[in-house]
Amino acid sequence: MKRIMITAAVAASLAVAGTAHANKPDLKLGHVYGISGAMEKYARTLKEGLDMGFEYMTEGKNVIQGRKITVIEKDTQLKADLGRSLAAEAFGDDKVDLMLGPLSSGVVLAVLPIAEEYKKIMIAEGASNDITGKDWNRYVFRISRNADHDAVANALAVAGPNTYFGGIGQDYTFGHDGISAFEDAVKPVGGEMVIKEFVPMGTKDFTANIQRLLDALKDKPGKKYIFPYWSGGGSPVGAIMDTDPSRFGIQMILGGNILDVLKGYKRYAGSPGGTYYYYNLPENEVNDFLVIENYKRFGTPPDFFTAQGFGEAQFIYAALTKTKGETDTETLIQAMRGLKFMTPKGEVEMRAQDHQAMQAMYAVVYRDNPEYEWADNELVKEITKEEQTIPIRCMPKCDTSGSYWRTGK
Repeated sequence: MKRIMITAAVAASLAVAGTAHANKPDLKLGHVYGISGAMEKYARTLKEGLDMGFEYMTEGKNVIQGRKITVIEKDTQLKADLGRSLAAEAFGDDKVDLMLGPLSSGVVLAVLPIAEEYKKIMIAEGASNDITGKDWNRYVFRISRNADHDAVANALAVAGPNTYFGGIGQDYTFGHDGISAFEDAVKPVGGEMVIKEFVPMGTKDFTANIQRLLDALKDKPGKKYIFPYWSGGGSPVGAIMDTDPSRFGIQMILGGNILDVLKGYKRYAGSPGGTYYYYNLPENEVNDFLVIENYKRFGTPPDFFTAQGFGEAQFIYAALTKTKGETDTETLIQAMRGLKFMTPKGEVEMRAQDHQAMQAMYAVVYRDNPEYEWADNELVKEITKEEQTIPIRCMPKCDTSGSYWRTGK
């Protein structure tokens, strides 16, 4: 009799839970991003990471606080105007609770005003500093690194007294932000940016740009580096290396990237750089799960953007757990500001003032490991979030009350 009574109680409990779940609306997420085009591989691995992140956090149930997760995908095709209209469609017609995307920095910047217009949360996926800087609004949050993070990691990998740099980037916000942030990062440690080159998207002939870089650096004393900051295909790295800059004592600094790009880095073994993520660098249970699961599903390690998508899922889960499933915008903003949560890179903190995630970065040296198709990342140093000086660039628009996170204090 006692066993029957216990069983009945459990059944009743499950019935109540089921009814509660049935009465709660789906958690509708809009993922408006560049599924097709030059960043297709970025987008695909990001989505794989997002899916695995939700599975990990919900133990496969795909439910947060009784609300089933529904993701509505829309392809911006990397077009700013299309991104704006699709974001408005997601917020206005689909009534999504919050939106992720659009991956390309240029499209993200075009979409930011749509989030502000609808007063809905947007988790930005681009790296431009302007996203949480001069174009900031209180509805945007970013889990990924920004150009300052990239700059600090690459600068700390090589910069010091009597080091000289030439930068080359794409002639749009991502390239300008990355090179400018790198210049800011090398100055405090004794480095000097000698020349900056910016080229239009789609450029195929870098001859004149490379010659100007070499001419500006070749007679400098001390250590000399070229820093390319690039997104998508068509990188000038191969063309630069074909000129053999080492004959002038010039080295290349190579920022982290997806595994397909790292295949080309085998040619540049010994080059230093800084990266946001490489699968064997973080040591924690979350990353262990991600690596094992990605191998199971896709036969490869998780990629650069796989970790970002996974972290986005963990951020959403942590925020919704804190609000007990409530998605009212003001409630979410208060829950997300200052939120600490785990990712494949370890603990991340959402800086309250500008809604930029503060996180570890990695200084590495690229090695030609014959076991891999891509260049292996040998860890030189994990640069903790407390060691980084990441400026708050949204002032005076943003909230600068409370602790000043610029120096990690």
